[in-house]
Amino acid sequence: MPEREEALEALTRAGLNLIQQALSIYDSDLKLAVWNRRFREMFDLPERLATSGADFTETIRYLVERGEYGPVEDPDEAVRIRVAAARTFQPHYMERERPSGRWISVEGAPLPQGGWVTVYTDITEIKLQEGLLRARSEVLSGEVLAHAERLAQANRALAATNAALEEAQRELTEMEARTRLTTEMMPAHIAHVGRDLRYTYSNRRLSAVIPGRPSEIVGLTGREALGEEVFGRIRPCLFRALDGEASVLEFTDEDSGSRIRAAFTPDRTGDGPINGVYILSMDVTAETQAREALIQTRKRELTAHLTSGLAHDFANLLTVILGLQGRLDRMELPEEGRQLVAATVAAARRGGVLLDQIASISGKRALNPTATVLARFLSDLHLIAGPTLPDGVTLEIVMPEPIPPVMLDAGALQDAALNLILNARDAIGPGGGTIRLTARPVRAAWIEILVEDDGPGFTEAALEHALDPFFTTKGGVGSGLGLSMVYDQIKLAGGTVRIGNRAGGGAVVQLRLPLRPADEAAAPTLVLLVEDDPDIRETVRGMLRDAGHSVIEAASADEALTLIDLPGLGLVVSDVNLPGRRSGLDLAEALAERDHPARLVLMTSLPAGDARRARAEALATVLPKPFDAGSLAACLRGEA
Repeated sequence: MPEREEALEALTRAGLNLIQQALSIYDSDLKLAVWNRRFREMFDLPERLATSGADFTETIRYLVERGEYGPVEDPDEAVRIRVAAARTFQPHYMERERPSGRWISVEGAPLPQGGWVTVYTDITEIKLQEGLLRARSEVLSGEVLAHAERLAQANRALAATNAALEEAQRELTEMEARTRLTTEMMPAHIAHVGRDLRYTYSNRRLSAVIPGRPSEIVGLTGREALGEEVFGRIRPCLFRALDGEASVLEFTDEDSGSRIRAAFTPDRTGDGPINGVYILSMDVTAETQAREALIQTRKRELTAHLTSGLAHDFANLLTVILGLQGRLDRMELPEEGRQLVAATVAAARRGGVLLDQIASISGKRALNPTATVLARFLSDLHLIAGPTLPDGVTLEIVMPEPIPPVMLDAGALQDAALNLILNARDAIGPGGGTIRLTARPVRAAWIEILVEDDGPGFTEAALEHALDPFFTTKGGVGSGLGLSMVYDQIKLAGGTVRIGNRAGGGAVVQLRLPLRPADEAAAPTLVLLVEDDPDIRETVRGMLRDAGHSVIEAASADEALTLIDLPGLGLVVSDVNLPGRRSGLDLAEALAERDHPARLVLMTSLPAGDARRARAEALATVLPKPFDAGSLAACLRGEA
């Protein structure tokens, strides 16, 4: 490559030397980068000033001292003025007479990356012709000749200016092409609308950000490009921008389910008029799903913190009440007293059930997403829910189009769906009717599950408060936690819950969960399985081999450490409780001390609040027992 570059440089220099004009190019630091032989010859420069990196200031000083610019009183000041003018990097054209009596034109143009290109042309012959014309003409007046000379000079300056304009136009065209290429590559819609709210520019990414919209929208109004519903949402922001106020709006496109964040910036230069609005729009659906899940997790943590103390004290009081009622029950009481004791015991036990339900809402809960085939999931749901429905109530479960395997917490979704089906059963009542559950994908962003029934629908109060804990329309029969638990489970997964009434009667609940396609299985690797129970070891070994992994086994941490240095070992799956002096936690710490590259997964049946489990979670990925092949595969993909 260096030889090729040297050859190319030699060819370039040879071509420049054929030009009859002198040429020099100085970079942004005013160091000589390119020149031709004519440049050195015209100014009789020494070799040190006609070499790569020669300093422009030194060259000017050399020319000043040789009288190139005529007599000067202060050479340093003359050098300073010319160098300062060069650093402004402004295009210029001038003609001057040299001390030798010859005339040159100097045409300078700045480079886009900084620096100068200057062309020096000997125009002595042109000047001589002008002089002869002035001396010999007896017809033309001096004023006409002067005008002719000025016109010729102006023409030469105009030619230089035209060349500079053509170069500037070329650079602008290249800059526009680069800008458009850059904007087309961005995962956002970038656009500009004029004061009439018609698009004057678009990077053709609108359909990628808001599915179903056209890509070519230049010349369309916002209403024509976006539709009435979306345009109605952004119209206030457009008008605020036209009044000089920038803003950011986040909204959901109902057709696609996409969450959009749009920024609106006034098109104004300085204090000038506002010519339109720049719009930057991005699809933040995935970000919103993650944010909603995080918010719900933090709500649970806060609720758990606030209720744990109260629940503890309440449980103690219920224990005392049940104890006292037990003593009363052993006393000789009239029938009415015994009935009161029985009612008090039933109410206290009901309070204990409510405490368990509160704990299930506010306590720590981790999602367990696994690869799920929705068709099979819905079939299982029908088998589970069908026997709970009375005669006259029919359950219809449909999936209009196939959905590929997706990652979701099937257990949590099953609990939520059963809750909704049972609520619909209770709403329909003895008159009978149909419960319809429909599952479908919404673009590539959501899985939507609709549960509809033929009951009376939600009351106004229920529409406002049905998702609040302890709100119920069932009197003393219900706890009021069903829908709130559904809301909690779906929000924890980053989804949304909406309730409403159908136009033809009956209630409808819409669940939307993030549509995350199931990834390919983890790449096959050599796995060290550490488990003392032979039955569990055999089961897990089968799961790993079915997934394509090679497996070696150990029954203790000490045995595992003798195998840990086998070449190619990429994964260690170990139980926390192991026989002998060392546990799975000790094995994890030993691997960390060795800085072993293998990934570690710790299996355990310890409850979430156990100190040993907390220590395990700090050391490695934890896989709770019991688990199936899907849960193990999700864990190995890092999704557990």
